[in-house]
Amino acid sequence: MCRWLGYYGNPINPKELLYDPEHSLIQQSRLAAPDVPTANADGHGLGWYSEAGRPTLFRSAAPAWGDENLRELSATVRSSLFVAHVRAATGTPVQQTNCHPFRYGRWMFVHNGFIADFQRLRRDLILAVRPDLFESIGGSTDSEVMFYLALTFGLEDDPLGGLERMAGHIEALAASQGISEPVQMTIGLTDGERLYAVRYASGPVVNTLYVSGDVESVRELYPENERLAHFSDEARVVVSEPLVTLPGLWHEVPPSSALIVQKGPDEQRPFRPQQPT
Repeated sequence: MCRWLGYYGNPINPKELLYDPEHSLIQQSRLAAPDVPTANADGHGLGWYSEAGRPTLFRSAAPAWGDENLRELSATVRSSLFVAHVRAATGTPVQQTNCHPFRYGRWMFVHNGFIADFQRLRRDLILAVRPDLFESIGGSTDSEVMFYLALTFGLEDDPLGGLERMAGHIEALAASQGISEPVQMTIGLTDGERLYAVRYASGPVVNTLYVSGDVESVRELYPENERLAHFSDEARVVVSEPLVTLPGLWHEVPPSSALIVQKGPDEQRPFRPQQPT
């Protein structure tokens, strides 16, 4: 399985989350999880927003741990909102166009999971993509098709609704072809103003997703931890796997739920797939 993270808060160097923690995203690219002895070695990417608000991508099909360009870039860029991803391919080629994040307009999208029997469903799923969006699809992954289906079903005006209609469409199509439990996903989505995170699966097994706790409360728990001192009170990190072992720092995002990280109070909502009308 892939791993991803999203950050929202005061401007920082992405290196602080990609490289510095004991179980950083780069470390996760070497070892997916303590009990999963496989690597996320099939590409990586970093997407961030500049001061002008434009999303910028750096993507490579190489393993993240050996990419000196990523190390240099992540130590130089400063951003208040970014997403990063390390890929483990699930049946599609290892190539740059298949690496996350995916971008359309001001939106960026990362995904951990799969569509079951994707090759069997692929033609019908792609034909459901809005014609004016079709030429923007650059790769061959199920993740990118999910993004463009969500755009087709209204993501730009209703981000969570677009994602719910995307998942509902996939489940309905899969059911018509006798495919059970077709969707397994955690999704990170951002427009440069908010960070949306979704944890959902059609079946009982759901990939993990965590969000960091209130920074002020965490500082009170760990006043000696200098790493936390410069993060703003609104800073949040959403991750597939915790980056450090600090009890009380990470909160599991419940299955079938969506999180909106934003200025002011964050929001958590149920995530309920629905068929597009």
